[in-house]
Amino acid sequence: MTSDMIDAVNSLAAIGKGDGSFAIESTQVRAPLGNEVRVRMAAAGICHTDHQSLSWEGPLVLGHEGAGWVESIGPEVSGLAIGQPVLLNWAIPCGHCAQCLQTHGHLCDRTQGLSTESPSVDSPHTHWRNQSVRRSFNLGTFSEYTLVRAEALTPLPTHQNMAHACILGCAVMTGVGSVINSAKVQPGDSVVALGCGGVGLSVIQGARIAGASTIIALDKRSESLARASAMGATHTWQIAEEDATLEAAVTHVRSLTQGRGADYAFEATGRHSLAFAPLKFIRHGGTALQLSGAHGEVSASMFDFWWDKRYLTPLYGGCHPSRDFPKLLNWIDQGQLDVASMVTRQYTLSQLPDAINDMLAGVNIKGVIVFHEINK
Repeated sequence: MTSDMIDAVNSLAAIGKGDGSFAIESTQVRAPLGNEVRVRMAAAGICHTDHQSLSWEGPLVLGHEGAGWVESIGPEVSGLAIGQPVLLNWAIPCGHCAQCLQTHGHLCDRTQGLSTESPSVDSPHTHWRNQSVRRSFNLGTFSEYTLVRAEALTPLPTHQNMAHACILGCAVMTGVGSVINSAKVQPGDSVVALGCGGVGLSVIQGARIAGASTIIALDKRSESLARASAMGATHTWQIAEEDATLEAAVTHVRSLTQGRGADYAFEATGRHSLAFAPLKFIRHGGTALQLSGAHGEVSASMFDFWWDKRYLTPLYGGCHPSRDFPKLLNWIDQGQLDVASMVTRQYTLSQLPDAINDMLAGVNIKGVIVFHEINK
């Protein structure tokens, strides 16, 4: 053990190599310094972004959605105790920049690279095969242990099921938050959700919680639409393979919205080619939101923007951790937000290849990696 990795613990982790492949091997995670916390992971959600990250520059500890227990803390940490259950948040706010002070923590200047501060802990923090490695989104949750800044953590109630709570840190926050914080859907509004995976079903639940009167779920899979109905969709429409331009789906949506189109439409398919598709489903003056984080060039017809339509690409559902995660947890306790039904299968870390394949095949709403014996 080198001096810069003092008191490191061995941690089995999934390491992306940057060429589309990964290995599950032992790493070493050093002890926390300053405002850092070492977390023993309980569970980690699997997201399409994790599949994309296999091609990011490696080596990289994979995973960005998870929950665990505080294992050790640095001398500058306050408000957290060893053994405390915590939720990990990948848009890590510094708490003192202009964005954070305006409750826009997801746009923190440090996290977005607009300041000289880094959202990551000081390097080296993790070693693999005798080299220093980075962590996906500065978290790397596909690992038995992770080392993060204290601002990346939100305390969880001890009664909260960790395998369910872990998906709050990305999919649920993105979907529900985009409805509540970004779109600000109001009672009586009409909402379209294009894509009914983890994020899309979170949109539907957020719309139900907000009091939307018409919630239309669109997807190619009948099983996904059945799940959407169970979680609050008032109407569903199965998109046919031959409806590549979505014309039939648009006609159906208009038939349910007095011929005008919906007040809000959310794209949650994970397909970049559909980045501008929600514009087709909204009325004049309506709002389209693209949640898949599309990259690169995407073509669109300007006719789809007519008239006075608004197009948003919200990041992380406008998450302000201290405001939003307690709200989500309260909704779970009140029975308004169902995360248990969204976790359709649990896997061990060694089963990560199966978990990724099942996600790509649409088998699960959300698959979750479970590391330790946790409350069921």
